[in-house]
Amino acid sequence: MAARQPERFSLDQAFYRDPDIYRRDIEEIFLKTWLYAGHQSEIPNVGDWFLFEFDEESVIIVRSKENEINALLNVCRHRGSRVCVESSGCSKRLTCRYHGWTYDLQGRLKAAAQMGEGFDKSDIGLKRINVGILDGMIYVNFAEEPAPFSLIQEGLAECLAPYDLANAKVAHRASYPILSNWKLALENYTECYHCAPAHPEYSRGHGLALPDSRTEELCRQVMSRAGVCGLSDKTVNHFYLEAPAFGADYAFDRYPLIHDHLTGSKDGQPLAPLLGSIREYDGGATDLQVGPVTFALLYCDHVVIYRFTPLTKDTADCDISWLVRGDAEEGKDYDKEKLTWLWDVTTHADKMIIERNQQGVNSRYYVPGPLSEMEDYTWKFLSWYLDLMQNERKEAAP
Repeated sequence: MAARQPERFSLDQAFYRDPDIYRRDIEEIFLKTWLYAGHQSEIPNVGDWFLFEFDEESVIIVRSKENEINALLNVCRHRGSRVCVESSGCSKRLTCRYHGWTYDLQGRLKAAAQMGEGFDKSDIGLKRINVGILDGMIYVNFAEEPAPFSLIQEGLAECLAPYDLANAKVAHRASYPILSNWKLALENYTECYHCAPAHPEYSRGHGLALPDSRTEELCRQVMSRAGVCGLSDKTVNHFYLEAPAFGADYAFDRYPLIHDHLTGSKDGQPLAPLLGSIREYDGGATDLQVGPVTFALLYCDHVVIYRFTPLTKDTADCDISWLVRGDAEEGKDYDKEKLTWLWDVTTHADKMIIERNQQGVNSRYYVPGPLSEMEDYTWKFLSWYLDLMQNERKEAAP
């Protein structure tokens, strides 16, 4: 099927509906690539934890007494029960409520009643998966030998330095469940062909929505001001088939805002204190990609992180985090409703768009259609996906 796929066309219906293809998506993509789990500001203290979940997997992201951030599979080593059942919490130890097996914050088994004299607790504990930290952003990878996260860290170090995201904090986080296959949700995000007709709130300030607004001259003007404003003028594009290794996707591309907008807000005016060492607004915004399914918009005063994950074959989740300076105070330095307004209203609109897309794809009369010139990035994703389907990666999932 992948080999028969016409170039620059949407995918065959089966790629969105076939359960075997969905299982392969999970095994070949989500269990082998770097996935955004959250930000370190969400677990500032020893014992703080939250869950990262997709499909049938659940991971406990926890800060240990050694001040390490660990990713522990939320599967008790006794009979497999979930250990943590709330979405977040703070615990000195992690105790399974089924039979009381108790683990420390490194995942080591510390207590298991009535297991007999020969039982060795040191030989059994919660399984751990790989963790990578990028300027405070926590990424996890299930693969035994994942692509080195250092490729991403080193490749984006100069670009991200001015934002000081390690010292930022999550001002708000929200989940938007979508009744569609995860690929349709991600495809929608990777193109702005729909932005002008579907997102008037976004389009009045963002040059990506209007191709004529992203001229070379406007881009040069924004990039020429980067140094004065304390920003990097570097552009990096290593995503999908151009990534340095499978799953180690990253990109950083700055573009102009329009109509005198300074940031992503209702009126284009500032929403929060400038991030990091940024000195002033330069009239631009940045698209950031880290991993194959996580994207962010970096404004001078806040950051919006998008992550797309599958829940089932027919449902997906769009998880959004809004970051501001770590010392910014809600109600004084920023208004949470104003901060989140643009991308909340935009994502609700996208949710409806994507669900209607899935409904049409479900029709027996659906036929893949040609992509527009404004869907180049979508084709880059689809090309990567089709290549992956034809050339199964050999790294073994745990």
